[in-house]
Amino acid sequence: MILTVTPNPSLDRTYEVPSLDRGEVVRATGERVDPGGKGVNVSRAVAAAGRRTVAVLPLGGAPGALVADLLDAQGIEVAPVPVAGATRSNIALAETDGVLTKINAPGPELTAAEQELLLDTVRRQSRDADWIACCGSLPRGLAPSWYADLVARAHAAGVRIALDTSGPALLAALRERPDVVKPNAEELAEAVGRPLTTVGDALKAAEELRGSGARAVLASLGADGQLLVDDDGAWFGTARVDAVRSNVGAGDSSLAGFLVAGGRGPRALASAVAHGAA
Repeated sequence: MILTVTPNPSLDRTYEVPSLDRGEVVRATGERVDPGGKGVNVSRAVAAAGRRTVAVLPLGGAPGALVADLLDAQGIEVAPVPVAGATRSNIALAETDGVLTKINAPGPELTAAEQELLLDTVRRQSRDADWIACCGSLPRGLAPSWYADLVARAHAAGVRIALDTSGPALLAALRERPDVVKPNAEELAEAVGRPLTTVGDALKAAEELRGSGARAVLASLGADGQLLVDDDGAWFGTARVDAVRSNVGAGDSSLAGFLVAGGRGPRALASAVAHGAA
């Protein structure tokens, strides 16, 4: 079983639009409503691959109830953590040329009691987990060290953990040696403090993250492909994509593909590339 943790989930509305013009009325040609958040996306992709997954996420208000209902309709087990604040609602505008504009709400602030309940729920649900995937931004109230605490608790329970976050939360978690970190190109550049213009630059940056504590780095480099660096070596993979309608959740699907294939080595990388391109 793959357990996902999404500290800052959302209700996502995606509108398909011909193009965006500031100050003008834009008429959508399509609309969809989905449960959102990076860990939620991982659970959806894991379930689509035929593997069991449980999604741990704090939920509040009418948006939170709808997120739970949507996941239940997709056959995904939810371990909800009730919170007083309403789950955030996000908007994505997908243009026909593949450009995506996102408007992400901040989300509720979790109290100290809600934070502890979230950690306790992860602990209880992780007993049957092969992997824990902790993904996304932290909501208000959670310190940047929260993911580091979660990694330490997972390892104490003997469970492997993958981390997909950025900024101070990523840097703080590295000291606890997460089994896999999954930055995209921008997040990888931010972590090492310099621009990355080639795959070679990304490889060097990934090695630096390993030097800081990550046991493996799975880096999504956009159209350039994906890079995996671990104790056994480094591998690079690409997939042909003829047309891009939307890249929403592509990186999350990649992580799901990596984990369902065992989370190690070139076979898992190939699965990550295939899932990310699907």
